[in-house]
Amino acid sequence: MNTFQKNESKETLFTPVSIEGAPPRPPSPPKKSPPKICGTNYPLSIAFIVVNEFCERFSYYGMKAVLTLYFLYFLHWDEDTSTSIYHAFSSLCYFTPILGAAIADSWLGKFKTIIYLSLVYVLGHVIKSLGAIPIFGGQTLHRVLAVIGLSLIALGTGGIKPCVAAFGGDQFEEKHAKERTKYFSIFYLSINAGSLISTFITPMLRGDIQCFGEDCYALAFGIPGLLMVIALVVFTLGSRMYKKPPPEGNIVAQVVKCIWFAISNRFKNRSGDVPKRQHWLDWATEKYPKQLILDVKALTRVLFLYIPLPMFWALLDQQGSRWTLQATRMDGNLGFFVLQPDQMQVLNPLLVLIFIPLFDLGIYRLVSKCGINFTSIRKMAVGMILACLAFAVAAVIEIKINEIAPPQVSPQAAFLQVVNLADGEVNMTVLGENNNPLLEESIKSFQKIPHYSKLHLNTKSQNLHFRMKYKNFSVYTEHFVEEKNWYSLILHGNGNNISSLMVKNEENKTTNGMTVVRFVNTLPEVVNISLGTDTAFSVGEAYGVSAYRTVETGEYPAVHCKTKDKGFYLNLGRLDFGAAYLFVITKVTPVRVFRHGRWKTGQPAKCPSHGSYHSMPWLQRRRSCSLSQDLSFLIPRLPLA
Repeated sequence: MNTFQKNESKETLFTPVSIEGAPPRPPSPPKKSPPKICGTNYPLSIAFIVVNEFCERFSYYGMKAVLTLYFLYFLHWDEDTSTSIYHAFSSLCYFTPILGAAIADSWLGKFKTIIYLSLVYVLGHVIKSLGAIPIFGGQTLHRVLAVIGLSLIALGTGGIKPCVAAFGGDQFEEKHAKERTKYFSIFYLSINAGSLISTFITPMLRGDIQCFGEDCYALAFGIPGLLMVIALVVFTLGSRMYKKPPPEGNIVAQVVKCIWFAISNRFKNRSGDVPKRQHWLDWATEKYPKQLILDVKALTRVLFLYIPLPMFWALLDQQGSRWTLQATRMDGNLGFFVLQPDQMQVLNPLLVLIFIPLFDLGIYRLVSKCGINFTSIRKMAVGMILACLAFAVAAVIEIKINEIAPPQVSPQAAFLQVVNLADGEVNMTVLGENNNPLLEESIKSFQKIPHYSKLHLNTKSQNLHFRMKYKNFSVYTEHFVEEKNWYSLILHGNGNNISSLMVKNEENKTTNGMTVVRFVNTLPEVVNISLGTDTAFSVGEAYGVSAYRTVETGEYPAVHCKTKDKGFYLNLGRLDFGAAYLFVITKVTPVRVFRHGRWKTGQPAKCPSHGSYHSMPWLQRRRSCSLSQDLSFLIPRLPLA
């Protein structure tokens, strides 16, 4: 017997046939029409829903834009772990809509589900923002709060995602189907507008504002959290205007049960005596109504079209993870604006807002006038082909970046760069244990291209022996090195002797899109250097070495320096995006060593008084000028007495 037929007949059981003596019922008052927007057929209530969606999407995409860099540089997870956590969070956000839809359809209804899960959403943002305050607990607490906050955000955003759009559609009367269609266009426009603005602004809050001496992730998460509070308040203000249909049952559960019954019923009737049916879902007719079966058939046909979509979204969602990490190794300087790595995601909603009206109002109409039947299936096919080409371009860019990027240091290995500041050529041999040669090299004075050489170690750390032949005598020394590190060996001498100084270089700081600088002072006096209002430090005399300092990318034509008696200016030229520099201050010329670079060649640096340029290879770039040239206006000839 068909159970749905039973349910359909229940209505007659509760309908009175005739009750003598019962007083007549008063006529029901006419249903009051909901307020409209400016005399149109659009309910005023949808304005609150659209504003709510704009603020919620601003909140979600703004928080998500900086998430990968937050994992990498604040929680100090590596790139693979950061990518995994990012995509686990995204997966949870796309899984919880099933839970939200079930709660709304079977229990609370759409309105209450949106309200309650929005509170969970706000709580997740609060916890996430607290976990981004450096002075609030230690590293372990930050990670715990991050995981809890992201879990609550995923539950909140996923829970309300399937409800808000449908709840807006419920506000329209059936006779206003045309207005309802336009509402959905406005609704999705608000989604992309919120995403566009947030992915542009939030990275600026992170990178352009400093909190506790570093990037302000607390503010970058706090502002999206505030927008979610506004979304909840706006949605609540429209409560009295909404139509609030009651729960109607979980349609997902009904579809699953229908499919399961059809499959099980088919297997129960495998006998040849049972007549075959036209479609495998027709085996559910004994229990489920014909309309539901027709709807499920339509659903299975649509699902066939969705087979390529998981692969597409698996790649597209990498714009917030691997594509952002790729952008950290690229120059975001557009000339008029410096694009932050996490602002790369702004291109997606921006192009959506541009291309949708461009195609609908322009390109598709032209194609139609040419007599080409450009169906929806063909549009999807062309879109998939263009998407494949886009992903291929991203893959080629990644391959090229990896080709020119600094090589990864393997265990029991280190990289050494030799900078010869002596006034003559030095022949150097590096010896490991048992005096086996690790490196033999001849380095000219102030060489143009000091490169990195890989040294294979016998243990995780050891003393390396250096034998240097300089002019007519030899010098032996040793330096301690550790595996997986980069080092610069600075040689200096005056014709009678030669000395060496080993400095450990930074290999990780440059990947966050910032620039780091270090100075070596060959002068016999302490030099005070001012790179800006917030960056001033001293470099010790007689080959003192400063710590690395983080500075903004850009031109530094006049860096103020001061000794005890005199002041002067250095023209450092342009400091490029995502690079580390070693500057050597001498009486003759500044040498700029560019290491851990991102590109095969960079902008050449011009010598002050003549027009020679030098293009530099990937591991370094230096400004090289003739030693006979007078550079006293750059580095004054200070008294050495």
